[in-house]
Amino acid sequence: MANAPKTTSPAKQESGNSGNLFASLSIVICFIIGYLIWEYVMGNPSNFIDGKQENQPLPGNYGGMVYHAGYVVPVLLGLFLMVWVFAIERFIVIGKASGTGNVGNFVRKVQSLLKTGSIDTAIAECDKQKGSVANVIKAGLLKYKDVEANPGLDSEKSALAIQKEIEETTALEMPMLEKNLNVLATLVSIGTLTGLLGTVTGMIKAFSALATGGAPDSAKLANGISEALINTATGIATSTFAIVMYNILTAKIDKLTYSIDEAGFSIVQTYAANHK
Repeated sequence: MANAPKTTSPAKQESGNSGNLFASLSIVICFIIGYLIWEYVMGNPSNFIDGKQENQPLPGNYGGMVYHAGYVVPVLLGLFLMVWVFAIERFIVIGKASGTGNVGNFVRKVQSLLKTGSIDTAIAECDKQKGSVANVIKAGLLKYKDVEANPGLDSEKSALAIQKEIEETTALEMPMLEKNLNVLATLVSIGTLTGLLGTVTGMIKAFSALATGGAPDSAKLANGISEALINTATGIATSTFAIVMYNILTAKIDKLTYSIDEAGFSIVQTYAANHK
């Protein structure tokens, strides 16, 4: 009898829904926190001359300078916080997917157990390791036992069935690892563009100060230039951290994928070698 097509389990669907809720809430909360930091920390009256926000910042007071950089700043702060929130969340998820022990050592142990034919012991190691890598390898080992219990099956078709089982389980596990990485990838561009927007608004204010009749308003000119530079720096910092975190996380996922492929290949090859 042909195997019925696999469908996403309720647990996977629930995990996906909770992930979407986390992403939505995190974005909103980060923007709110960014605004609160801008308004009540950087906009604290103690940062300004005579304790008034409309006055110039105290000499050397960077909080007041950032506050006067305009309404683009809280947006940039929210984006910057989002980079860290989503990066930490992915680190936690990928750490759980790796399991309780070192992935490389686990794969090598499974390979050595395969060579001795200790399939049940290898399955027990998967239960001990846990995580996405162990789940995929366990699915392949269980399929190995299943086809081995039916000696009448064609060995080539059985090997393909094991490989297909591993591929299908991988297809269910890997999207959870890559979830929300698109947010980090988007923040790379949005951080730069938002910083550029702040730069443009700051330069508009600076040139408007120069365009006044008579002597230029030095305070407005300084505020405009300061706004442009602060927004530029914050946007670049946001994009830089987003790129670094994205590359680190994708490298970790690639390492897990390689471990799965390595173990899956060993399972298929072991079966093919033992059932020629």
